[in-house]
Amino acid sequence: MKLYITNKDESITLFKNPILNALSHIHPMIPVVSYLPVILYNLFFAIPQTGYYFTWVLFISGIIVWTFVEYIMHRFVFHFHPTNAILKKIHYLTHGIHHDYPSDSSRLVMPLPISIPLAFLFYLVHSYFLGTWTQATYAGFISGYLWYDMIHYATHHWKMRSPIGKFLRKNHLEHHFATPNKSFGVTSPLWDYIFLTNKK
Repeated sequence: MKLYITNKDESITLFKNPILNALSHIHPMIPVVSYLPVILYNLFFAIPQTGYYFTWVLFISGIIVWTFVEYIMHRFVFHFHPTNAILKKIHYLTHGIHHDYPSDSSRLVMPLPISIPLAFLFYLVHSYFLGTWTQATYAGFISGYLWYDMIHYATHHWKMRSPIGKFLRKNHLEHHFATPNKSFGVTSPLWDYIFLTNKK
């Protein structure tokens, strides 16, 4: 299957209120600037608590947990089919617009008014269940999220010449243009294979 060309940038006005509409756009580097310090801060304080080597084990575990959360959210939240008019509008604002305008470069990463409350919520969940392991796993979890944002932007607007990059790009674009009920993993196809939602 050929790779679909998605370099053409296109956008629409989501809100009549200019402030709300402006907040729905975000430069792809904003998550990096916002969350890289969070990752480094948590790693810095995690190492004295859990030790150098175990911190990295927990960090990798956090990344794996992120890939699962990404899969679950994409499959069951972003691709939920509401019947209620209000829920339909919310669904369109959160993900439906992306499938209608997949090349809108200013809406390919999550806006901070949405990602910051979610990041705080996930921190509370981590701290409730993991105690002193929180900072190491949370650093990995947020790293996974950041990787997701960057990969998602890249699949729509970069060439991605490496074998892994080509695979991820092809996998995600096929989700958009050929099999919308398959290939929910953006950063990894792992959970698609486990739950049999890979494209084959």
